[in-house]
Amino acid sequence: MRVLNVNSTLDLKSGGGTAERTFQMSRFISRLDARCTVLTLDMGLDTARVAALFPARLVALPCIWPRFYVPAFKWSAIRRLVSEADVVHLMGHWSLLNAMIYFVLRSKGRPYVVCPAGALPMFGRSAWLKRLYNLLVGQSIIRNASAWIAVTEGELPQFQDYGVSASQVTVIPNGVCEDDFAVTNEQSLSERYGLAEDPIILFMGRLNLIKGPDLLLDAFISVCAQLPGHQLVFAGPDGGMLSTLQASVQMHGLGERVHFLGHVEGEGKAMLYRHAALLVVSSRQEAMSIVALEAGICGTAVLLTDQCGFSDVRSVDPRLEVAANAAAIADGLVQLLTDPGVLAQIAPIWKRFVSQHYTWDVIAPNYIKLYQKILAK
Repeated sequence: MRVLNVNSTLDLKSGGGTAERTFQMSRFISRLDARCTVLTLDMGLDTARVAALFPARLVALPCIWPRFYVPAFKWSAIRRLVSEADVVHLMGHWSLLNAMIYFVLRSKGRPYVVCPAGALPMFGRSAWLKRLYNLLVGQSIIRNASAWIAVTEGELPQFQDYGVSASQVTVIPNGVCEDDFAVTNEQSLSERYGLAEDPIILFMGRLNLIKGPDLLLDAFISVCAQLPGHQLVFAGPDGGMLSTLQASVQMHGLGERVHFLGHVEGEGKAMLYRHAALLVVSSRQEAMSIVALEAGICGTAVLLTDQCGFSDVRSVDPRLEVAANAAAIADGLVQLLTDPGVLAQIAPIWKRFVSQHYTWDVIAPNYIKLYQKILAK
């Protein structure tokens, strides 16, 4: 079986969860019954990350306008890749690369699968451009697919808005690879990041509105007196909110307790997870939090908002999910952190839950089954 996976970026810094999902599912299905090629743009590709994609193959088109991920119009290369594939997987939605692939798919009659990963709603900037995209091609890409993948059941109503019934959609969750989070460096957090040894409340992700770092900061400000031994650490690239967050920290005199590390990955990321007392995912909207899985496989408990598409966390402990507002997050922090015994009990249960249900060894075969079902038709 020959699979072509399409995503505009594999760069963790700019692509976040969808980049990681594409990367992991590509290399894991390649270890099963598939020959996988990943088509992406040539932005932010790290040589070590490209090597780790093996046995999947990578093809990167030049990007001529990074802001909107506009690829070079190399139609011959695209036609060749589509012709070589038995099935094509389109990740995300607001993508000119996906649109280009779609036109070739229609001309050649190849089956394809779409996985918007929570991107179907028009959230954020460029609303007029997104409406135009949907009018010209977006609606057709979704409706004419051979199969549809949702990351969580909470995403199913989004497909219905595009004319696809929930019963037609296959739910395949995000996953995690435990081998990616081994720590061999004996540096302390103080040596690597200049952090104190105090317990860490960790935020891992882009500092933009949809991820809700402001909600977490406001929550911490309101309860920091009740958590005198804790520090708040933001690890992630600036998505437009860094200066506002820093100004708020300075205004409240918390410069010694709130830290901004910028983008982290690899072993440094694993170190933060393993040293954190709690990871907080304060998103206003998210398909399914990959960082929650990453923290879990490292043995760190999580606190998520109910907009993260991951209500399964409540089966571990109902206190791990709260409403997406500062007051609810603050209450969650107090409940989980004021008594050290609470997280000591929850963390190993959460790690076991992730290991049993959300590793890529468990999840990857679901893609193969879906592709085989499509090709059988």
